[in-house]
Amino acid sequence: MTDKELLENGLTLPLMEDFYTLQGEGFHTGKPAYFTRIGGCDVGCSWCDVKESWNAEIWPLTKTDEIVKRISACPAKSVVVTGGEPLMYNLDYLCKQLKSAGFKTYLETSGSHPLSGDWNWICLSPKKYSPPLEEIYTKADEYKVIIQTKGDFEWAEKNVSRLRNDCKLFLQPEWSKRNIMMEAIIEYVKANPKWRISLQSHKYMGIP
Repeated sequence: MTDKELLENGLTLPLMEDFYTLQGEGFHTGKPAYFTRIGGCDVGCSWCDVKESWNAEIWPLTKTDEIVKRISACPAKSVVVTGGEPLMYNLDYLCKQLKSAGFKTYLETSGSHPLSGDWNWICLSPKKYSPPLEEIYTKADEYKVIIQTKGDFEWAEKNVSRLRNDCKLFLQPEWSKRNIMMEAIIEYVKANPKWRISLQSHKYMGIP
């Protein structure tokens, strides 16, 4: 196969970084997991804290089998696939190999690209300027909206009706605005108790 065909079939992926740590955000906060960050993103959030992930061309195409091999020794048997925007790529083969190795698979996505892969948990974090595809809403286990301004509360509510009834709802302050927005988020959750607050606890703990 050519390099293009290998990438299209998910046999290689532009691996930016991978590491074993604790999940820092959302429903699974505090649980150990192996993080696999795939380079490439066309969403381009102004507040993104991993903007270096956007350009996939600067990250080496790595054989997916090698990625799985690096993960295989992780004692937690849990893998979080993130980015960038990981759904820019075909993740079927990656998930198949991870499942065969006994791992649970967790996806973090904006939902702006077609869903691929077999996931135990999907965290959908929608973005205003590149909204999720319709298909992702009923697949999401967790809906995590970043709050930067008061107008983001309206955005958070906009598509809740499209989600499953058991989908977990989170509001998370954008890190640089956390002190400005925290009081408003707290009051919003108190008034709308279907929501919970997610914090970037890994940043408070000083871990990746």
